[in-house]
Amino acid sequence: MVTATVDEFGHGVAREVVPGIRRIVAPNPGRMTGPGTNTYLVGRRRVLVVDAGPALPEHHAAIERAIGDARVEGVLVTHTHRDHSPASAFVARRFGAPRVGRLPRHREFHDPGFVPDEVPDDGSLYESDDGPLVALGTPGHASNHVCWYHRPTRALLTGDHVLGTVSPVILPPDGDMSQYLDSLTRLLQLDVSCILPGHGPVLRQPARVLQGLVAHRLAREAKVVDALGRGGGTLDALLPRVYDDVDPALHEYARYSLLAHLEKLEREARATRDGGTWRAA
Repeated sequence: MVTATVDEFGHGVAREVVPGIRRIVAPNPGRMTGPGTNTYLVGRRRVLVVDAGPALPEHHAAIERAIGDARVEGVLVTHTHRDHSPASAFVARRFGAPRVGRLPRHREFHDPGFVPDEVPDDGSLYESDDGPLVALGTPGHASNHVCWYHRPTRALLTGDHVLGTVSPVILPPDGDMSQYLDSLTRLLQLDVSCILPGHGPVLRQPARVLQGLVAHRLAREAKVVDALGRGGGTLDALLPRVYDDVDPALHEYARYSLLAHLEKLEREARATRDGGTWRAA
């Protein structure tokens, strides 16, 4: 994945990243959020806000400054993890706009205060003065994940489905590895000029990025299958063997993706579990 300099991600500043779309980076940098959550503003006079981000007063103020006296047509979310949707309540209330998003199957890791005014179907259109965004259901990282496609520029706003600096964590029980791979395959069928991820820089080679994510997940799955074939074990025993190329400080997050891989293999009758022990089927 592409990395970026800190200067590209000054917090609180609205920068145009593709024609008609501005990005504001929230001041919530961290190991899993990179420079911070990316909030996108589509349009200038009739604005769509995508992923309003965390409920931080300084981020609220930055969004408010960038919108000014424009009309907000909708406050859209890609998903409702707690670094993406909480500020949608402030923006919707401040500008009298509907919150648009889906509810998850499982509430763990999600924003408990998110209640949508509108639930987008696949293909639902939301208009700005710089063209529409189209909803594309992409479950996997989260059950309620939606990517947003900007028709005029062919930019794809991917939330956490595709990230700019790391591979997304799949979080069972709400996240699902099979659905994640299916959603990546769906996105590969689109005519996309660039990817605007939920964290990190603009990705200018979208097909290469999407193909790389599929290859990465399948390579990790092959390591899981190999570990199961060598006797298997508990989740914690398998973790350092399957993720031996990953900083141990990140293993607490990798553990979720490992479980998602194992559950996928179990559904495919390629793995079994007996209590907490996993083995090849």
